[in-house]
Amino acid sequence: MLSERFIYFFGNGNAEGNASMKELLGNKGANLAEMANIEIPVPPGFIITTKVCKTYYANNREYPPGVKEQVGENLKKLEAIAEKKFGDNEDPLLLSIRSGAPASMPGMMDTVLNLGLNDSTITGLIRKTNNERFAYDSYRRFITMFGDVVLGIEHDKFENILSAKRDSLGVKLDNELTVGALKELVGEFKRLIKEETGNNFPQDPEQQLWMAIDAVFDSWNNKRATKYRHINNIPDHWGTAVNVQSMVFGNMGENSATGVAFTRDPATGEKRFFGEYLINAQGEDVVAGIRTPHPIEDLKKSMPVIYNQLESIYKKLEVHFKDMQDIEFTIQDGKLYILQTRNSKRTAEAAINIAVDMAKEGLIDKKTAVLRIKPEQLDQLLHPMIDPESPVEVIAKGLPASPGAAVGKIVFTAERAEELGTSEKLILVRAETSPEDIGGMNAASGILTARGGMTSHAAVVARGMGKCCVAGCDGILIDVANKTMTIDDLVLKEFDYITLNGSTGEVIKGKAKLIHAEVTGNFERILSWADEVRDLGVRTNADTPNDAETALGFGAEGIGLCRTEHMFFGEGRIETVQDMILAETSEERRAPLEKLLKFQREDFKGIFKVMAGRPVTIRLLDPPLHEFLPKHEDLLEKITILKTKNIENEELKELEKLKTRVESLDEFNPMLGHRGCRLGITYPEIYNMQVQAIFEAAAELIKEGETVMPEVMIPLVGHVKELEITKRHVIRTASEVMEREGLKLDYLIGTMIELPRAAITADEIAAEADFFSFGTNDLTQTTFGLSRDDAGKFLPEYIDKGILPCDPFVTIDQGGVGALMEIAIEKGKKTNPDIKLGICGEHGGDPASIEFADRIGLDYVSCSPFRIPIARIAAAHATLKK
Repeated sequence: MLSERFIYFFGNGNAEGNASMKELLGNKGANLAEMANIEIPVPPGFIITTKVCKTYYANNREYPPGVKEQVGENLKKLEAIAEKKFGDNEDPLLLSIRSGAPASMPGMMDTVLNLGLNDSTITGLIRKTNNERFAYDSYRRFITMFGDVVLGIEHDKFENILSAKRDSLGVKLDNELTVGALKELVGEFKRLIKEETGNNFPQDPEQQLWMAIDAVFDSWNNKRATKYRHINNIPDHWGTAVNVQSMVFGNMGENSATGVAFTRDPATGEKRFFGEYLINAQGEDVVAGIRTPHPIEDLKKSMPVIYNQLESIYKKLEVHFKDMQDIEFTIQDGKLYILQTRNSKRTAEAAINIAVDMAKEGLIDKKTAVLRIKPEQLDQLLHPMIDPESPVEVIAKGLPASPGAAVGKIVFTAERAEELGTSEKLILVRAETSPEDIGGMNAASGILTARGGMTSHAAVVARGMGKCCVAGCDGILIDVANKTMTIDDLVLKEFDYITLNGSTGEVIKGKAKLIHAEVTGNFERILSWADEVRDLGVRTNADTPNDAETALGFGAEGIGLCRTEHMFFGEGRIETVQDMILAETSEERRAPLEKLLKFQREDFKGIFKVMAGRPVTIRLLDPPLHEFLPKHEDLLEKITILKTKNIENEELKELEKLKTRVESLDEFNPMLGHRGCRLGITYPEIYNMQVQAIFEAAAELIKEGETVMPEVMIPLVGHVKELEITKRHVIRTASEVMEREGLKLDYLIGTMIELPRAAITADEIAAEADFFSFGTNDLTQTTFGLSRDDAGKFLPEYIDKGILPCDPFVTIDQGGVGALMEIAIEKGKKTNPDIKLGICGEHGGDPASIEFADRIGLDYVSCSPFRIPIARIAAAHATLKK
């Protein structure tokens, strides 16, 4: 009986896999196989599949039967092609062991290079290459990487020994170390391993191989990889493949090099070959930012034949994969090898420009161009930039590694950034970043490094995250222990403010003035292509004319939620609202309501005018009245101060009266208390005032020749009779205004579905409603029995432990909240087939929730103004994926 297949080989112009097999072979392995098939020069090797990884974890880190035998068979194939023997003392085959998940996770999992070297094989490598320095440089690299990745010894311990060796010789760079110094390092590194582990460095190449394979599979669940998956919504169950390849060496001398290149500029999208390389180095030197690399253009002068070959390959790869590629290459003794290609990480600006340009070039169609834009990535373009008119004090300049602007307080460690990131705007300042810093990079608003180039870890990860980054700013000296950074005579401490301009590489002292982004050029074009295909409408949540204007600029098709309570907090209004609340009878409330009527009428008029005939959904007063009153403890403090001073005056009487009212309105659970339509039923005059303001504002504009489309929304309805009563008041007040003004106006009356009972009895409620708007924030709270304000204390742990896949206040819980929505839609449409359906909670700007909204048949989503472009693209994706 044939055993199950776990290994796929590639090399010599053909492969057993291809690019469509990413789920099984991982992104890296599938693309290596594809490149072998199209005769790109890749070092031969084989892929241990993701299926092995899944079984490895399911079986308590035991491999399925047949894996070790298949690895042995494929290793023999590799030896035959390479014409070298693994573990041979005369001409040893050395290996690279790399991870490769189905989705690209740059730097998050582990790699071991130069595997197979030991005290015997190194002699064969020296004889074969006649290059003792190269051999010992490779050996010290292998011991460092194996000690760190496989044996778990802190990398800094090796780095400290290496740094001391450089200092003792008076050199700055590793490639300036002598053969003698490299031999000494090998001995010192082996002694460190013996001290740390109690064992000698393993000399058996086969033992090295399986220890490294184990380590790569184990790295799927290391802290940084797990965090990266959660940040980027990569499923935990996917697993990683392991790629075993013949080593090629960029550190054999001045005729060897290693580099990273992009087929277009990953920061701007410009169509130009972009990248960096280092002579006499290995790949980690470029990515780690230890040495400052050369721009790829210099390769044209130093190795013109290789450059021309690389240029031909990058063009072939981009046309073949029909996307911008991120390529890793090595030049070994004048021969070019491609180690990896993948669809490149890019900024939002670059993603848009590349998608539009490739559509124009005929490489992809418009629909594919739209699908190339990650909706959440657009957030980068919708936030402030440094105001070009504002004076700034530039204190240093580095490389513009990831565009945009960030203002924040300096922190010097990733741990500190993670600790403070939820409450502060921070700039993470590091000598260079490493994969362990992923959590702090995610928490920070911007990243500044003293070392590294445009393809360093900091630059690549920041671009993928949409974080502003300035890299390779060698004018700064960082003292992590004392929490300072020094630029010439200027010393900045932890929590001092700086500003980064990731588009120019400038570091600016203090807080620079920022301005808002605009939708223009290719951004506008890709959004218009999205609009051509999407089914879902996109509205905005807006409470002021200014918000409405911003939203229109981003393409809003109406207002899905105008929260009237936000208007009550305007200057000179809160006192009037408090007078209304303190009034004990309807008669006493009349005067403050008359004042509020004028304010509300002007508010609605401003919003209607800006929206110019587009639908405007106005939610009548929703929060409990106590939210408009001072806090009880503040009142008590003021009263106590006056009483201790024996001051008996009108102020004290008013404070006492206010305190009594606050106490009478106090509720144990205000979220489930006297709010929403319950207020409208017990205090109908409040809702009547708001409705009067809506229709008087509409009447004034109609007389001025404007078009108005008001939609009146009754909040927190749980029973059809609540809607019947409030709807009756709305119709009567609206009719009175229209009769008095001598005009007729079409309008809608609907409700928010934000209680489970409303969803379950939606057939009854739909008989009285023109529309349903799902208030998914409150629906999530009432379905889960969670307080959104308190759940943050434990929800992260629920997500970490796999109880919930994500925060249900960010992405709709489809199994619970979503199921209630589907019940409401089905029941509501049975009663009222023409009922309009939308979302007005924060979920309306979340791409996954938008896809769900499209799938269950909503007519529109509504979100904050700055998320409208995200919603437009996400809605198009939802349509195109159906």
